[in-house]
Order: sequence, then structure tokens, then C-alpha cells
Amino acid sequence: MMRPYNEIRYVMDIDDIAIFVAAQAGGSLASAARQLGTTAMAASRKLASLERELGVRLMHRTTRAVSMTPEGEDFLPLARTMLDAAEEARGILAPTGRSARGRLRVTAPAAFGRLGIMPLIPSLMREHPELRIELLMSDEVIDLNSAGIDVAIRIAPLRDSELVARPLAVNPRVLCAAPGYLAAHGAPQVLSDLDEHECLALSNMPYWPFVDGKQERSVRVDGKFVCSSVEGVRTACVQGLGVALLTVWDIQRELRDGTLVSIGLTDVQPQELSIWALLPTRKYVPQRVRVFLDALELSLSGMPGGT
Repeated sequence: MMRPYNEIRYVMDIDDIAIFVAAQAGGSLASAARQLGTTAMAASRKLASLERELGVRLMHRTTRAVSMTPEGEDFLPLARTMLDAAEEARGILAPTGRSARGRLRVTAPAAFGRLGIMPLIPSLMREHPELRIELLMSDEVIDLNSAGIDVAIRIAPLRDSELVARPLAVNPRVLCAAPGYLAAHGAPQVLSDLDEHECLALSNMPYWPFVDGKQERSVRVDGKFVCSSVEGVRTACVQGLGVALLTVWDIQRELRDGTLVSIGLTDVQPQELSIWALLPTRKYVPQRVRVFLDALELSLSGMPGGT
């Protein structure tokens, strides 16, 4: 059992806590040592010192890996909060007051990471030389707390959760097709017309959501091509394989250059989406997270339908 907080608050070393958090994120003490610029032996000593102060074992370790004990799992969220608070204090008291530092861990859908976030990275790192960025580009939903993520970018309806959601930009869905497909097959006019068309669907989205006034309507779509990624569906649509329901952000370039054309139905409108930033907590939002989100929101403000 951990000691009461009032017995340990003055003896825990923030550097020891940083080793613990980095070892959990990297999977080993060697990884934590490389990240924090020390040796594996020194990292091991710091972890042992933290465990002595807490009176519990936080990690099982071998020569190549670490794994969390139940006590370590319990302590991890608090450890991250303490690191963020220490970093926030340094940022406030630093002469510049605005410089971001430390490691920023971001997860985003693969296409958005490549086209929406990567262009921001060079200027962020030039403006904040002590900032380190780790970008996890994946269409899988990653648990922020267990993976040590600072911020997740989501382009989907949000599920109820304890995460803090910040809207970055509206992102309307668009029914679209290539001009060649429309010339050969005609354009659907009403929702039921989709039954007569090749619909290019995401494998995890067999139902397309629309709204009729305030009434939500969903239609199950079918086609010869299904893909797990937005990029695959967009490519198939540009190639003239069918009709797709994608977001403005996904196809803004194709709409501009005419390789895709938007289709308006007379009886319904596609349900609108937004681009969201999800944070694990509202408390102690680090400066590194704030400068990243400010830069991203500013970039998205120039998008059609953006804020």
C-alpha cells in the first residue's frame, strides 16, 4: 500500500517520476534513458528511488522490458499529472513564458496526420527548439491514458467518455463521385436512388447517415468495393468506381481540381461532422499541447467550412 500523500509529497523527485513515465511509454528503462539523456543504470536507480519513497513496487523489469504492477497502474495517471504540472510551472516562470518543451504525443487518423499535421511540424519545432513530437498515425482508436497520449485528433461522432473534447473545425460530409462515373451512370437525386449506384463504403461504416430537417436517417449501402481506410475510398472514387460519402477535409483538393464532384440530394443532407481534439484531462494542459492545438486550429480555419 502506498504511503499517505502527506508523507511523500516533499521527497519524490520529479526526475524519478519522469523515468517511471518514460519507461512505461517506451516499454523499457533503456528507452527511458535514451529519451531523457541518461544511462540505463541511472534510470534504474531513479526508478528504485521512487519505489522506495512510495513504499511499493511500480514495475517488474527484465534486462529488456518493463511491465506495470497494479500499484504502478494506479500511480501512473497521478505521475503524468505531476510531470505536466512541473512543466507548466517551468513554462510560466521561464523568461519567454510561451516556449513549449518536452515530448508531445499525438494520435490522429493516418490521412489527417499526413496531410493535416505533418505540414505543421517543421515550424513548431523551429519555434520551440526544446519540443519533441511523437505522432502516431493510425485509424484505430487508441486509449489516451494507457498509451500516454497528450492529445488525440478524431473525425467522427464522439462517444460519451471522461475525455475532454475541444472542437477544432466543422467538417461537413459530402456525397461525391468522379465526373466520368456521373456521365456514365447519372447522379442520384434522392436517397433511395443510392440503391441503384455503386457505393464505396468504409468497412466500419456500412450505414451512411443523413438528416431530413431535424430527423436522422441512415441507409445501408452496398457496392463491389469496401476499404478500411479513407484514402482507399477516395482513390476508388477518383478512379470512377462509384459514389462515396466523405468529409470536406478528405476531398477538398479533389473538389477544387474537379476530379470529384459533389452531389446534392433533394430530400436529405449528409449528417455533419467536426474535427475534435480529445484531451485526457482539463487540468494542467501543458504548454506543448496548447501551442500544437492553436497551430492546428489556425491551419484548419482556412478549410472550406472551417471555423
